[in-house]
Amino acid sequence: MSSSLPEIKNEFIDGMSSMSQFWGFPRGMGALFAVLYVNPGPLSLDELVTRTGLTKGAISTNVRALARLGLIHPVSRLADRKDYYEAETDFYKAIRSILKERRNSEFDRAVSTVREALTELETAGSDADEAERRFLIERLQAMQSFFDALDSLTAAVTRLDGLGLNTVQSVLKILK
Repeated sequence: MSSSLPEIKNEFIDGMSSMSQFWGFPRGMGALFAVLYVNPGPLSLDELVTRTGLTKGAISTNVRALARLGLIHPVSRLADRKDYYEAETDFYKAIRSILKERRNSEFDRAVSTVREALTELETAGSDADEAERRFLIERLQAMQSFFDALDSLTAAVTRLDGLGLNTVQSVLKILK
């Protein structure tokens, strides 16, 4: 038995909500992106409330976060004062935007915290439990390595941007 289009859309929205939560974002953020992604045109905040069942406050908060990440965009309608939004459909552009968000000061503070803790651990005196100190150093070095790789990826994407979108998309097609 085949499902109806509304059922398929709802399953997709539920799946995106779960995926959003898996990546550490609120379920509502995933639901909002999914609703906008499967809709052929922009939706108002009121329409998003109706389609997701989220409160207007939750919609507003998640819309700002999604817009900051470049996953949705505001859309203006002539003679209409409501706020409308649509999903970004160019995933390369969305990934670029997310990687550029890496330069956010909150992320930089997290990276600094890891770096500072690692420096302190490496110079910790003899009163520290040596086995635990080595364990912590190993864990924080792994996290630092991940952050360094993310920085390298961000720098590479930024450099690729300088080549132009068509060049980047051509390279990605070759890699497939």
